[in-house]
Amino acid sequence: MRPVIFRKQARTEFDEAGDWYEKERPGLGMEFMAEIQLLIQRIASTPEQFPMLYRDVRKAVARQFPYCIYFRERNQHIVVLAVFHSARDPAVWKQRT
Repeated sequence: MRPVIFRKQARTEFDEAGDWYEKERPGLGMEFMAEIQLLIQRIASTPEQFPMLYRDVRKAVARQFPYCIYFRERNQHIVVLAVFHSARDPAVWKQRT
């Protein structure tokens, strides 16, 4: 399993989404965070299972929430570029590459 590094913006997106879901319904934020953490574990163990989307950036899609994780492999690490709501403009995360 490769170490995972979050870019600052990605960590902020992850935390803010968890907070938002928790305000919507107590416990929902924890469900969101648990699902994203499981997806990150899958990414860290076998990143090549996720499709290459843009340059060297791969995309992993959450199952129960409308979020994707955009990441790349760098020097045996996983770098998370974005934890991104699927309704947002993809140009935003592409600027981070």
